[in-house]
Amino acid sequence: MEIVYVYTKKRSEFGRQCNFSDRAAELHVDIAPDDSALEDFIERDPVDIGIQCVQEMSEHDANTERFETGARGINHTEGGWPKDINPNEVEQVTRYRKKVEKDEMYISAVLQLGTSMEHCIKQNNAIDIYEEYFEDVDAETIDEAASAKTINVFRDPNEIKRTATHISWFPDGPRKLAVAYCNLQFQSTSPDTSMDSYIWDVENPNKPEMTLKPVSPLVCLEYNPKDSHILLGGCYNGQIAYWDTRKGSQPVELTPIEQSHRDPAYKTVWIQSKTGTECFSTSTDGQVLWWDIRKMGEPTDKMYLDKKQEFANAQGAYCLEYEPTMPTKFMTGTEQGNIISCNRKAKTPLDKIAATFTGHIGPVYALQRNPHFTKNFLSIGDWCARIWSEDIRESSIMWTKQYSSYLTDGCWSPIRPAVFFLTKMDGTLDVWDIIFKQNNPTLTLQVCDVPLYSLRVQEQGKLVAAGSQDGTTTLLELSEGLYSMARNEKNLVTAMFERETRREKILDARHREIRLKERGKTEGSKAEGEDGEKQTEEEQEYEEEDLYAKAEKEFFSIIEAEKKKQPTPSQDFGEVEKKGPDEESEEKTNGHAETENKD
Repeated sequence: MEIVYVYTKKRSEFGRQCNFSDRAAELHVDIAPDDSALEDFIERDPVDIGIQCVQEMSEHDANTERFETGARGINHTEGGWPKDINPNEVEQVTRYRKKVEKDEMYISAVLQLGTSMEHCIKQNNAIDIYEEYFEDVDAETIDEAASAKTINVFRDPNEIKRTATHISWFPDGPRKLAVAYCNLQFQSTSPDTSMDSYIWDVENPNKPEMTLKPVSPLVCLEYNPKDSHILLGGCYNGQIAYWDTRKGSQPVELTPIEQSHRDPAYKTVWIQSKTGTECFSTSTDGQVLWWDIRKMGEPTDKMYLDKKQEFANAQGAYCLEYEPTMPTKFMTGTEQGNIISCNRKAKTPLDKIAATFTGHIGPVYALQRNPHFTKNFLSIGDWCARIWSEDIRESSIMWTKQYSSYLTDGCWSPIRPAVFFLTKMDGTLDVWDIIFKQNNPTLTLQVCDVPLYSLRVQEQGKLVAAGSQDGTTTLLELSEGLYSMARNEKNLVTAMFERETRREKILDARHREIRLKERGKTEGSKAEGEDGEKQTEEEQEYEEEDLYAKAEKEFFSIIEAEKKKQPTPSQDFGEVEKKGPDEESEEKTNGHAETENKD
C-alpha cells in the first residue's frame, strides 16, 4: 500500500525561500489494525538473541570548511602601576619604589620569599643543570652523499610571467620569503605586465601572503634586519621605496625621481646603525647613494664609482657587499668586470676608491664576503666564480672551472665556511665544498629548464631559495652534511686560504721581476739613438709580418697533411691503412721543414 501526499505549488513560487509557520496537527492517513494478519505468523518461544557487552557506537563523516588564519598585531605596554604614576617618568617610579620599600608588608614579604629563593640558589650551586656529560665524545658522523630535495615551488600568479630578480628571507626565522619580480629585457615588457611583487608564506605556495604594489617593477627587495615589518626595494626606474607591512600594500615613501638613480636600482643594502633606518643603493649609472627612510626627499650622501669622482667616467655597478663590522667600507661589482673596494669616510675624494680587483671578463653579478673570514670574498661573473683575498689585488687566490653556461648569482653558506652556491643560465644550481673538491662541484641540481637568476640561503643554512626566468621560486632543503660544520673545518679553510694567498704572492713577485727586466731592456734599447730606434721599429714590423706569414704557412701545411691522411672517395681505403706511421711522420716533418726553409 503506497502512501502518497502531493504538495501543490504555483510555478511562479518555484525557487522562493520557504516560509515556515506554526499550525495545528493534521491527520493525513489512518491505517486500522488487521487481526486476520496474525494467522500468517507463528509465535517463537523461546527466543535466542546475541548481545555484545559494549557501548553501541556509530561512525559519522563530516566535511569541515577550510580554516583560514589571519595575522593580527597586539600593542603591548607596561602595566601594573597605579593610575597616578607614569612608568616612563623615572623620578615618579623611583619615588614610588622607595615608598613601597619602606612599607612593613613589603619587608615581611621579601623575608618570606628569601627562604625559598635561598633554597633554589643552593640547589643550583649543588647541581650544574647545564653540565655536558659527553662533551669529549665525538658525535657519530654518517658520511651521507650530498643531496637536496624540493620542499615548495612558488609561481608568479600573473598570466604574463616575469623574472624573479631578487629574494629576501624573513629575518625572524624561515617562515616568509619576499620575492621581487621584474622583466629586465629592455623595452620588451608588455603594457599588461603586472608590476606587483609578493611576500610568500613558506608553507602556503597557493596564494601570496601579501602583495607589494610599487610604481615601477622591483629589481631588488630587502627585509630590514632590525624591523621585520619594513622592506626596502629598488625600482626599475631608479627610485628607492620602502614598505611597512602593517600599513598595507602601497609604499610608505618613495625617493623623488630627479634625486634617484638614472638606471634600474640593481642593489639596495641596509646599514648597521642605531636607528635601523639607514640604507644605500647602487645602479649601472655609476652612483652609490645613501638614504634615510625617515627623510627620503634627497640622499644623505653620494659617491661616484670613479677614482677622480667624475660622473662621466663612473663605472656602472650590479652588486654591493657590505659588512656590518666595517661600517664605512663596502665593495661593488661593476659592468666592466672590476671589483671596487670603497671607503665612504675617506679624507680626500681620491681615497674613496681604496682598491680595484680585476679578473672577470664580464659583469660581476654577485659579491659576498665569507661570513667566517671577512678578508676573503666571493665574486660571480662571466663563466666562473672567484675567491679573493684583500691582500692581493692582481689575481684571485682560487677559482672554479670555466663553465659552458653563464653564471648569474652565487653566495656563501652562512654556517659552513667552505661551502658556496652558484646558479647558471642552464637552470642548474651547483654546490661547491672546497674542502671536499676543488675542481668540480660537490652537488649539481637541475632545478628547472629555464635560466636561474637569483639565489638566497636562509640564515640557518638548511634552506635555499632559487628564482628563475619564468618567475618560479624553488625552495630546496639541503642534506645535513651541507649545513652542519665539522670540528676542524675552520682550521682547514684558514690553512687553505693562507696557502693560496702565499702562492699568489710568490707568483706576483715573480711577475714583477720579469716586468722589471723587460723594462730595463727597453730602456737600454732607447739609449742607442734615433737611428737605432728606427731600425728596431722596422725590424719589429718585419718580424711581426714574418710571424704572421709563418703561422699562416704552418696552418695550411697542417691542413694539407690532414687531407692526405683522409681517403678520397676514389681512393681505396686499404692503401691508406697500408701506410705506416713512419711515412706519415716523414710527411709531417717534410712539411714543417719546407715551411722553415721557405721562411
